[in-house]
Amino acid sequence: MDVKIVDTALPRGVADYLPGRAARLSELEQQVLRVAAAWGFQQVLPPALEFEDVLAIGMGEGLRSRTFRFDDWQTGRLLAIPPDSTPQIARIVATRLKDQPLPHRISYAGRVLRHAELQSGRSREIMQAGVELIGLDSPEADAEMVAMAVEVMNAAKLRDFKVDLGQVAFCQGVFEASGLVGEPLRAIQQAVALKDVSSVEMLLGRYPVSESSRSELMALPRLFGGCEVLKEAARIVRNERSRQALQNIVEVVEILALHGVSDCLTIDLGETRGLDYHTGLTFEGFVPGIGDALFSGGRYDDLIGRYGFDAPATGFTCNLFSLMQALELQGETQHEQRDLLIFNAADDRREALELSRELRQRGYAVARDIIKRDLEASLCYAVQSGIRAVLVIGDSAQEQGQYRLIQSADRTEQNMTREQLLQQFCCKAETIRST
Repeated sequence: MDVKIVDTALPRGVADYLPGRAARLSELEQQVLRVAAAWGFQQVLPPALEFEDVLAIGMGEGLRSRTFRFDDWQTGRLLAIPPDSTPQIARIVATRLKDQPLPHRISYAGRVLRHAELQSGRSREIMQAGVELIGLDSPEADAEMVAMAVEVMNAAKLRDFKVDLGQVAFCQGVFEASGLVGEPLRAIQQAVALKDVSSVEMLLGRYPVSESSRSELMALPRLFGGCEVLKEAARIVRNERSRQALQNIVEVVEILALHGVSDCLTIDLGETRGLDYHTGLTFEGFVPGIGDALFSGGRYDDLIGRYGFDAPATGFTCNLFSLMQALELQGETQHEQRDLLIFNAADDRREALELSRELRQRGYAVARDIIKRDLEASLCYAVQSGIRAVLVIGDSAQEQGQYRLIQSADRTEQNMTREQLLQQFCCKAETIRST
């Protein structure tokens, strides 16, 4: 018989996630949403499609160029798959929630798609979960976002992560004070982003600035490290915008200390990411061995106003794929396990169905082994499928009013009555759920 070969390849930059990793991603998403709910945030569900011109209002050119677009045959307009959730939240707040009292505490979760360079090896599909705090312009609101992000990482049991704090207004103040524009300014910004002090010095030789601006620009690539960087910056900068931005980040750091979040902080006042999007504090979370940020966020006070409703805003989003990779790298893999497989040795299925229903009503994951096979085959299936134990119904043990409960991992077994079974399995399940 001829076998037809079917091409089942996926597009580059996307992947299937099988039960173990899919369960892990789902749990990480729920951890973000649980932390958000505990801080008083409520979830919204933005659509998977938007009109491209509407979505573009809230995107910079970088994101817009990476957006998947296609024609809508119903309207003739161009549709887009959102490359980021924040512009969608901005539109929802400005149009659907504009008559509601501020502040809005909004959480969300879902997948976004972005074009990626083929050589980069980056995923085009990003699973996000995050929060947006709309209507508050204060260091305490900024600190709340950082503290929540740290709480999410701790809830996921991630170790050794660092949170890099930046302040785009600090950089903007230095660049504005220099008087540089056009290509000279872009070249300086690029050198600062690369922490390339020698290139900054060379460019300043080509494009002269005042002595105070020279000192500020030369310092930018070096202003990263611990909180001592803030004192060094206060000694160097003279322009008013940067000094106000520095005061903002100092206050945020002080509030974070009250949250118990200090040990994981680093400062990078030369961070130029988001100069065309963010307006104040920015932050990113990293762990050794993973190049992409696990979470990123910051203040973006101008975005919602593009949709006709002026309101300050800050927020952050977690990249759940990167977070899962970081946990796997640290050995924190977690396989989804179901509680019980019921093996029915009798022809009558009534008792097996009743017991399955009762256990599920108590909150346990119970599968029935409907396939006709011997007990050994079912035990092997349970091990391979991540099922903790097999309950045997309808064999010789039941003639004495007992069931056999066999642990999948080591094949240890116990005979017990229905009451003993429910009591013991309940205790076992509670122990599992508390770990």
